[in-house]
Amino acid sequence: MSCNYAEGLSPYEHKGVLGIPEKFEAIEKLNEKCEMLARLITESKHIVVHTGAGISTSAGIPDFRGPNGVWTLEKEGKRPSTNISFTDAKPTKTHMILKKLIESNKIQYIVSQNIDGLHMKSGLSRKYLSELHGNMFIDECSLCKRQFIRSSPVETVGKKCSGVPCASGYNGGRPCRGRLYDGVLDWEHSLPEDDLLMAEWHSSIADLSICLGTTLQIVPSGNLPLETVKYGGKLVICNLQPTKHDNKSDLIINYYVDDILEKVMNILKLDIPEYNEDTDLTKLASTEIVEWTIKKKDVLVLEKVFKAKCKGVKKKKILIKTKRNSTESNGIENGNCKVIKLEVKQECDISEIK
Repeated sequence: MSCNYAEGLSPYEHKGVLGIPEKFEAIEKLNEKCEMLARLITESKHIVVHTGAGISTSAGIPDFRGPNGVWTLEKEGKRPSTNISFTDAKPTKTHMILKKLIESNKIQYIVSQNIDGLHMKSGLSRKYLSELHGNMFIDECSLCKRQFIRSSPVETVGKKCSGVPCASGYNGGRPCRGRLYDGVLDWEHSLPEDDLLMAEWHSSIADLSICLGTTLQIVPSGNLPLETVKYGGKLVICNLQPTKHDNKSDLIINYYVDDILEKVMNILKLDIPEYNEDTDLTKLASTEIVEWTIKKKDVLVLEKVFKAKCKGVKKKKILIKTKRNSTESNGIENGNCKVIKLEVKQECDISEIK
């Protein structure tokens, strides 16, 4: 459960701004903005979606900084009234829509801050997903760094060793002398290298980044959508609360992400698939060894694409001057914010793109 995961983390004071009031678009305005988002999706060639805790609340998993979030209520000595177990939680409409959009080649990659495993449960391939903060349904080897799917969530967080031997020797694989540990990051841990590289490169290549259910307060994950902006792409933010980067976005939609994406799917004339246990790898993991490691060949292929498009291109420089009151933090509360965008002409080495 989210509460158990939060309680398992080390004490940390700087959890960001908590409990900011939620905002909701008027229905007419919502419909208009969903039309705009659908048009952006249709017109874009490389789209990256950045997901946060807000896409899992409809599955019964509380977020962290919302009005009824785990950390918001924690300050009041309370706990969320709804808190389903990670085992019982099923992918939401948003998770299934994102899987469909990947399969339809409408979006190309997903960068997630979530540890609930719902993207994996939806049947999404590892090829299209970076899990920057880990996954409750993953064990990772201390030596070979290969990841293996669990049928149940880990009992610890913070990369603690279980003492179980690496599973790489099964299914005819090369044996490894490493031991498995939980794959969930604590505050002091570095982000997983390949996940972060794939997230950075996809974000840089993208001509559109869409942020769903995140206030973008945790770095470096919260700053990755800015790579799209710096290379000339567009930024869309869908969230109930103001975010750290609202002043750099091209479109903001304040509404439930399930409802936003359902409207977009109707406009795109795409069906929304139902969750299917047969494609849920946590179910398969109860009888088989299932690997969840990012393939090195996928990293190398993307590196070539990134260098071809971005090497020799100067990023746009974005200078943000913010005048804050003493109560403001991270630039996301209501206050006076002056935004100055300094655009630098792109200088491109043509030989790197051909």
